[in-house]
Amino acid sequence: MRNIVIFGAPGSGKGTQSDKIIEEYGLGHISTGDVLRAEIKGETELGKTAKSFIDKGQLIPDELMIDILAKVYDDFGTDHKGVIFDGFPRTIPQAEALKVMLAKRGHQVSAMIELDVPEDELMARLINRGKLSGRSDDNEETIKKRLAVYHSQTSPLIDWYKKENLHYHINGSGELDRIFADIKTVVDKL
Repeated sequence: MRNIVIFGAPGSGKGTQSDKIIEEYGLGHISTGDVLRAEIKGETELGKTAKSFIDKGQLIPDELMIDILAKVYDDFGTDHKGVIFDGFPRTIPQAEALKVMLAKRGHQVSAMIELDVPEDELMARLINRGKLSGRSDDNEETIKKRLAVYHSQTSPLIDWYKKENLHYHINGSGELDRIFADIKTVVDKL
């Protein structure tokens, strides 16, 4: 079983590379954004609780997020090939909670794959994505804020996963096929 945390700043290519990994290895995909939207739309108890935090402009507590992810993870059954965690964890407490949640099932994170892209390239990618997709959060001011949050709150996870001996650094710049070949080299060893 390969449970992989795909990691990187906004615009680093996590979604694009996740799709390629899923296609190549038959893994499940857990995107926290997609999961939250589905729970809220389905008006589940967890979704209603999450919505109450979101409606107040508050972050969803880690414990609630783990409960939601555990439910989705369990929906893959006991014989799945593994999943890609996309957008989670974002903090060290979340990484610790994910480790505990998986351990309760006799599973673990196999790798944290970091897509490393220079900030000027991230900016260009996100601004271009905003033009193509019309995403309102892909404007220069919002992007700068998202990158600042990433650097202050999320990037410390790199050192945490290094201490766990699960960190794999991938140069996320350049040709998509070369980036994916580098990722495959990591996944094939797991």
